[in-house]
Amino acid sequence: MADIKILLADDHDIVRDGIKMLLEDDVGFTITAEAENGKEAIEACKNHDIDLIIMDINMPEMNGIEATETIKESFPEIKILALTMMDEDQHIREMIEAGASGYILKSSDKMELVDAITTILDGKHYFSDDATQSVMMDIVKGTNQKDNSDPGNITKREKEVLELIVEQYTNQEIAEELYISTRTVDAHRRNLLQKTGAKNTAGLVTYAIKYDLVDIE
Repeated sequence: MADIKILLADDHDIVRDGIKMLLEDDVGFTITAEAENGKEAIEACKNHDIDLIIMDINMPEMNGIEATETIKESFPEIKILALTMMDEDQHIREMIEAGASGYILKSSDKMELVDAITTILDGKHYFSDDATQSVMMDIVKGTNQKDNSDPGNITKREKEVLELIVEQYTNQEIAEELYISTRTVDAHRRNLLQKTGAKNTAGLVTYAIKYDLVDIE
């Protein structure tokens, strides 16, 4: 298996150096490029073959949210892992909406960093336990919801699919779990996006939690 090519985007040298130290002994990860702001991150994606970006939120010239939106439009295959502080709850939600596949705190250890990277490269989402509770509580209270959709419109099968999406199952895993084809899973996912008004998987998770459609620990 080829090395995972990683772009580090953070305006602090010490943060980038710290991440490099955490990953340098791990076979399978290569730091291909670095960026000090969102504009440099976008240019790096144009000039390098990047699999995953570890993206800081607050950067000069262009922040991580704007950079994520731009990169996901041009390079949808690139996975983005947001790098956050505990007091950035609102920005965390904006990063997920922009297309990031998850977030970890800058205080995370090597084990969590590697776990986060491998999880989102597997097509799932990763949410740091330390920051999830406060973000999810705000979501449940509706501070980040604009939809007028009715959860009663969701069918039993769609609810089963939604529950597995929240549990971070891939489309293939959902298909195997429910004994249906991946094409049928795709159809259910599209219907859920339309009915809920969500833009992406993170939006579906938000919707499911707000309307108490799934059980969360």
